[in-house]
Amino acid sequence: MPLKQRNLVDEITLDVAGNMGLIAKKCFPNATRVTDRFHVQKLATEALQEIRIKYR
Repeated sequence: MPLKQRNLVDEITLDVAGNMGLIAKKCFPNATRVTDRFHVQKLATEALQEIRIKYR
């Protein structure tokens, strides 16, 4: 995509991989980067599971 079109993108949904954020920032400099709900929910569930095991 030409830079002119990429600058029109307002929002990008990403997973939690660090390299994806860097690529999105470079390729779509004006876009807001949002972590997708699935990955946020997965991280929260894993953290909660660790707490449950610790206090069992």
